[in-house]
Amino acid sequence: MTKPRILLVENIHPVAKKSLESEGFEVDLISHAPDEAELITLLKKYDVLGIRSKTQITSHVLKQSPNLISVGCFCIGTNQVDLDVARQSGVAVFNAPHSNTRSVAELVIAEMISLSRQLGDRNTQAHLGQWVKSAEGSREVRGKTLGIVGYGHIGSQVSVLAEAMGLSVMFYDVVKKLPMGNARMMPTLESLLEASDFVTLHVPESQETKGLIGKKEISHMKKGSYLINASRGTVVEINDLVIALKEKKIAGCAIDVFPEEPASNKEKFTSPLQGLSNVILTPHIGGSTEEAQEAIGYEVAESFRRFLKIGSSAGAVNFPNVELSMKAGTSRIINVHRNEPGVLGEINGIISKAGANIEGQYLSTDDKIGYLVMDVHAKQAHALADEISKISRSIRTRVVS
Repeated sequence: MTKPRILLVENIHPVAKKSLESEGFEVDLISHAPDEAELITLLKKYDVLGIRSKTQITSHVLKQSPNLISVGCFCIGTNQVDLDVARQSGVAVFNAPHSNTRSVAELVIAEMISLSRQLGDRNTQAHLGQWVKSAEGSREVRGKTLGIVGYGHIGSQVSVLAEAMGLSVMFYDVVKKLPMGNARMMPTLESLLEASDFVTLHVPESQETKGLIGKKEISHMKKGSYLINASRGTVVEINDLVIALKEKKIAGCAIDVFPEEPASNKEKFTSPLQGLSNVILTPHIGGSTEEAQEAIGYEVAESFRRFLKIGSSAGAVNFPNVELSMKAGTSRIINVHRNEPGVLGEINGIISKAGANIEGQYLSTDDKIGYLVMDVHAKQAHALADEISKISRSIRTRVVS
């Protein structure tokens, strides 16, 4: 097998390219998000693809890209990739679930204070030459209650920072989570909304979270409370939020993500929230700090390195996770196949017929695929891999040394 070629798009931090090139891979970097047609053309020359949040890896892209073996999302979310089709195509998908946690958490804290002190409006007014020196509606955050919806990596980090600033913290999550510090888990979303002065959202995009905050949920919020969304644009019903702001049901909001976002910095951004008082709008910059982007670059590049060099699928969001060290003097055969009875026996039959010796073997499966890692003597590996790839239920087979 020739050395894998890697394409990084959307201006991924250059540390990823540098890190992968230091491992001997050929890496190209482009600054924009290719559309479907361009992506299909580009992927004729590449085996691995790195993206951020705008590039869409559809089922059509996957089916038209037979060389593709892995996709890395240099961000937290993976909803821009058709994960099920990728899995059934033998394409492992990685992401960076930890690296931008602090950056997003800090933005949420900054927005919470900014809303409470109406800093967005005061800044705009001062730039326009208006001197609005008033304490009306401006409050400290100390002693207030913060409600966190989604208590994962980011939500729990926000919890720690907020409590250190003197806020009372409560959270709601569909999965039972261990509270950080003195935070309290609430039994329902409604009970959290009713008790919170600030509500911040940190949930993934899914069918369950689409429209999570709409007219009904906003009606449960305290009058004069604030909403912050730095999770996914589909989580909040924007039109319902606009009505609540105009009716003064809530005192303000900070929104970093939107149902529809420009594909590039050159496109014009429009939203029904524009022009409303005490509304902070930011262009999906929750994780956009130099520190976070560099850390993400390293994190996903390391996942690529381990997957390509030793077949490790640890951290893949759509594959059985396998992590094994290699034995000296062997080559490793990686096989992805449909999870059906008898496949392992068929593969072992090929090994036995060739008179080869298996030095190590590990198979992990989910409901659709099996991921097999097998170490054999180096001289036999490529011939065996070629035979294994001919099995009707094999999806992808490769050799790493």
